[in-house]
Amino acid sequence: MSGLRRSVISRVDQAIEAQAEEAFSTLSRLVAAPSLLGSEAADQEIVAEELARLDFQVERVPIPADIRRDPAAGVFQGPYTSHYDVIGRRVPTQGRSLLINGHIDVVPAGEPQPWTTDPFRPDRRNGWLYGRGAGDMKGGFAMTFLAISALREAYPRGLEGPLFVVSAVEEECTGNGTLAAVREGYLADAAVLAEPTGLSVLLGGVGILWVEIGVLGRPGHAASARSVNPLDAAITVINGLRRFEETMNSGERAPILANVSRPYNVNIGTINGGDWASSVPSVVRLGVRVGFPRSWSAQMAEERVTDAVLDAAQGDPWLREHPPAVRSTGFRAEGHVLDASTSIGVGDASSTCPGSRLAPHDAGLGQHDGRPLLPQRGGLSSALLRPHGTPHPWNRRGGGTGEHRRRRSYACTLHRGLVRNTNVARRERAA
Repeated sequence: MSGLRRSVISRVDQAIEAQAEEAFSTLSRLVAAPSLLGSEAADQEIVAEELARLDFQVERVPIPADIRRDPAAGVFQGPYTSHYDVIGRRVPTQGRSLLINGHIDVVPAGEPQPWTTDPFRPDRRNGWLYGRGAGDMKGGFAMTFLAISALREAYPRGLEGPLFVVSAVEEECTGNGTLAAVREGYLADAAVLAEPTGLSVLLGGVGILWVEIGVLGRPGHAASARSVNPLDAAITVINGLRRFEETMNSGERAPILANVSRPYNVNIGTINGGDWASSVPSVVRLGVRVGFPRSWSAQMAEERVTDAVLDAAQGDPWLREHPPAVRSTGFRAEGHVLDASTSIGVGDASSTCPGSRLAPHDAGLGQHDGRPLLPQRGGLSSALLRPHGTPHPWNRRGGGTGEHRRRRSYACTLHRGLVRNTNVARRERAA
């Protein structure tokens, strides 16, 4: 590392430290706004405010109703009248372009008992911030803003190239937010996803499918011998899904998954049915998430899930005559795996970053929402803090916590990547 570059990095690191408390405040504001599905507007306006402060041109991009017809879309979640993407643009006339992608939506916090504090009331303790979305992934936005702000102050030349920040909705259920941004032409030479990967590099993700399985019963009073409880029948279906999961995990897999014990998981996330304790329900609906191999299309995955459910039904007299119904309800995201021999080239950006655990070839598996659309639709390269040369690794680790010190190390690593990207672009222009 040259003396000039070392000096630049030192100045930006100092700016990050000086502005860290402001970033923590931004994160607290984001966590305090419950950005559940359809209720993202308050947080999106905070993102828009921060982007405007950093001299971005801000655009609010609605999710078009016709996105449901796009073959890459997840299943339509209802009217898109109240939620939208927020996109910031800094567009100088020269240099390589970079797109930083993230999602503002969070999953429900669930029952309050496991939480030590209100999940939407940010709580700072011992260097940690507790709250829904602090880790996945509002902390990524706060640290992105921190890195850009520090570069603005200490090394403006690090922001010479076109820079885009996309705050997408529906990452947690369809991927349609990022798809809408792609359809609007928001692409770049490289992409960074500010997900909570612990600063490791992830080389791919399994496919994700959401389905609902409807199991019919014969309703009646609890005392009636003629009634058939669909919840009892659903146990047969669940057992069939478990066998399906075992079959997927015992089959051939990509080399990158060789050391992953169970890459393909079937999760029964919701069970709904009945409205009275003394009445036998007429139907039970299972909400299921299926991780599937990258060699399958989403349609193939749905067909195989359906086959597994119907095969299980053959072992039950009632289900044999009243087969369960399977339908898609959200994700239809195909898997993605990058050849493990591909050079990642991120070590240079992170090797001196305090607290960073990033290794140049720290490969792993992600569970994703379909953001391979970035390289698939635009031909752009994307990797964690990689200016060029590799497609799209990431991870979707959930979480209600985010650590201040590690998040600062993300900002530190990001600014190194931006500096590196600027220097490469400058050398190419000189050549």
